[in-house]
Amino acid sequence: MQDAERLLLGATVGPDGPVSEYLDFKYANRHGIVTGATGTGKTVTLQVLAEGFSNAGVPVFCADIKGDLSGLAEIGEQKDFLVKRAQDIGLNPYTNDSSPVIFWDLFGEKGHRVRTTISEMGPLLLSRLMNLTEAQEGVLNIAFRIADEEGLLLLDLKDLQAILGHVAERADELSRKYGNVGKASVGAIQRQLLILDNQGASFFFGEPALSINDLMRTDRTGKGIVSVLAADKLMNNPRLYATFLLWLLSEMFEELPEVGDLDKPRLVFFFDEAHLLFDDAPKALVDRIEQVVKLIRSKGVGVYFVTQNPLDVPESVLAQLGNRIQHALRAYTPREEKAVKTAADTFRPNPEFNTFRAITELGVGEALVSTLGKGGVPSMVQRCLIRPPAGRIGPVTDAERQGLIQRSPVFGVYDRMVDRESAYELLEARAAKDEVQAEQPREDRRLPVPDFGREPAQRAPAQERPAPRPRAGYQRQTVAEAVMKQVGRTVATTLTTAILRGVLGSLKRGK
Repeated sequence: MQDAERLLLGATVGPDGPVSEYLDFKYANRHGIVTGATGTGKTVTLQVLAEGFSNAGVPVFCADIKGDLSGLAEIGEQKDFLVKRAQDIGLNPYTNDSSPVIFWDLFGEKGHRVRTTISEMGPLLLSRLMNLTEAQEGVLNIAFRIADEEGLLLLDLKDLQAILGHVAERADELSRKYGNVGKASVGAIQRQLLILDNQGASFFFGEPALSINDLMRTDRTGKGIVSVLAADKLMNNPRLYATFLLWLLSEMFEELPEVGDLDKPRLVFFFDEAHLLFDDAPKALVDRIEQVVKLIRSKGVGVYFVTQNPLDVPESVLAQLGNRIQHALRAYTPREEKAVKTAADTFRPNPEFNTFRAITELGVGEALVSTLGKGGVPSMVQRCLIRPPAGRIGPVTDAERQGLIQRSPVFGVYDRMVDRESAYELLEARAAKDEVQAEQPREDRRLPVPDFGREPAQRAPAQERPAPRPRAGYQRQTVAEAVMKQVGRTVATTLTTAILRGVLGSLKRGK
């Protein structure tokens, strides 16, 4: 049975009866991994873990890829196969219960809207999201630098589009200061932004931005609230899904204070379909993930990757995952055989069975389990039947979901978008002001139209005409004065020419 210090995972069934297997809360922030082929029971295992942490007062965040995890919010049923499993592992009594749940959705359809700002996402993750080249990523970094220097907030996609246009206009000037700013690179980034917009990323960027504190709530009974992200539609854009979860993990790392090793985590974060995070990821991004996984433990956060194949996770990250639950894998191809061998080699061997063979023989709801024990030492791998969940197995109905959303503690906080003054509005205002100033000098250069031919009554009254300026220094002449001066110059030139010709002619004749 689960107690205050341990989470019941299931039991090993042997000739002497079932032996319970636990996850110690004290070491739950040392991270973990749940792997296995499709249909082997990973989702139910994730549900069992989420319920166990919630019951211990630990908030949980998880992505719901297929919709099944939403059943956490409803009381489960005493189905025959679940009752039998409870009897097999010695779970007595087996009771059903629900967990407190908050539903989230980037698109705002199946949960509260999740948003962040362009600034909070940052150029590194945005470059990953848009699959930019090194040169294009450099231009994006310059755009962020200009926004910081000029006090321009980058909140949503139109702000980023505006600052990129601003950078393109100043490309020559900025190239001298920061290096080459190619207009072609700016254009490529803007085209990628258009693709993101078409894929629904505009729903994700803006305000109010998600507060990490709203993911770390407990209910009135002391249970940790389970934040469930609706990801079925989000999976149509797997890069956005992976980038969002990595951003969320990075935000936790940046915002949460250092707390050291606690008796239980402050938050547990499940990253389902973890392979999407690492597919085609540049080295800089993998290094960032490894850094976050290493250091976020001291913030009291446990990170659990859920994926089909242990090879989906880089070795540098896999080495940080101390708690391991391995469901069945098949070895029909050389790559699958390598995956099984990798999974087997990560466990502390058990002399009672062959780990490699056991992985290929596991049934549905059965797993190999190794968790950290006293002193952080991995336990010997055990073949374990996973306990049945207390909540419903399967999704909630639409009506049930809507009722839970309306009773949520954050209802109304994130559901309406706020569009405050930011880079787009400020650059638009600046452009309008520059246009007015550019037109003003042309009006000042227009010559006054003389009022010759008007009747005295049509002329402006003397008191309304401006007082004559002092004659000291250079004065602009009127049209009439210019004409008279030109006539005078012409007459003087003619007379001078005639006199010179007469004098020169007399001199020639005298010779």
